[in-house]
Amino acid sequence: MSASAPITVDGSAGGQSLRTALTLSLITQRPFRVEGFCAARVAPGLRPRHLGLLRAAEALGGRVEGGQAGALNFAFQPSPVTAGSRVLELGASTPACLVFQCLFYPLALAGGGELRLLGLTHAPKGPTYHHLAWVWLPLLEAYGLRATLSLQRAGFWPEGVGEFRGLVQPPGEPPLRVEVPARGTLQDVEVRSLVGGVPFETAARQARAAEAALREQGIYCHAENLPLPVGKTPGTLVFIRAQFENTFAAFAAVGDRSASPEDVGARAAQALADFMQSPGALDEHLADQILLPAGLLAGGRLGASSPATTRFTAARITPHLRVTAALLQEFLPVNVEVQETGEVAILPRPAA
Repeated sequence: MSASAPITVDGSAGGQSLRTALTLSLITQRPFRVEGFCAARVAPGLRPRHLGLLRAAEALGGRVEGGQAGALNFAFQPSPVTAGSRVLELGASTPACLVFQCLFYPLALAGGGELRLLGLTHAPKGPTYHHLAWVWLPLLEAYGLRATLSLQRAGFWPEGVGEFRGLVQPPGEPPLRVEVPARGTLQDVEVRSLVGGVPFETAARQARAAEAALREQGIYCHAENLPLPVGKTPGTLVFIRAQFENTFAAFAAVGDRSASPEDVGARAAQALADFMQSPGALDEHLADQILLPAGLLAGGRLGASSPATTRFTAARITPHLRVTAALLQEFLPVNVEVQETGEVAILPRPAA
């Protein structure tokens, strides 16, 4: 296949395949075509949240063909990305954090700039703003990738339009390799309970519930209660970060009107307890998210590096991880080896 021929993307995986393909297309300047997008779901085709992502990608560089609401098949033709600032008004239906993750890499490789995003910042599913700031960006620093984030106001599902800004820096010196085969001993657990638009006592109730649930598992922690500026919709968040000898893991629960503060705190604590039962070095979300920078390192996009490999063990091999691995191998000269036992390796593809 020639370097300019469109790549065909299986759309059955939905947003994960679309976000990954957009990121890699903007970086490699390879066009792609999506077929059967969410075809088997109750509401098939492009939904408002996907359309918001496509418009954001067009603002960075490119053109969508056939990208109307409900479309099963559509295409993306990239154009060169330039450094600079953008303001993206996404609305309450589009997760701003996923959009930032999608656009971060092509903007960084183009020289950096500022992204100001207005949209959903805290949803029950997907990364929250605080996951980006406290977990995802520290992970990227291992690859010489950096940004500074600031939250103006939180936008909680379902109607909140939040705002945050990300100052994306050009890539620094890439590592020679990244290896996290084991997490090592647990060193520290921090619980952060955040609330906006509800009584501050709710934060204390969430934190006490998380502490109690962790204590029952023999895990001790320290907690902090924090206020959040919010938009139209009030909301809460419990965020737990566990520091291990060789890595860290993070777990969150977003509160809604139907859940008590005690339920929210206990839910976040249970996620950490479940992770402790697995031997993996990275939790399932970090395992999914490390693949893109690892692929860019192995594909030579972050600069000269040898052997440019990433190896880690995952708590669980998720469908998201497999989708990202397949697309990396379509767009970049890399191989991704995934074992059912949880071992994952991303390495340069040998020259033919």
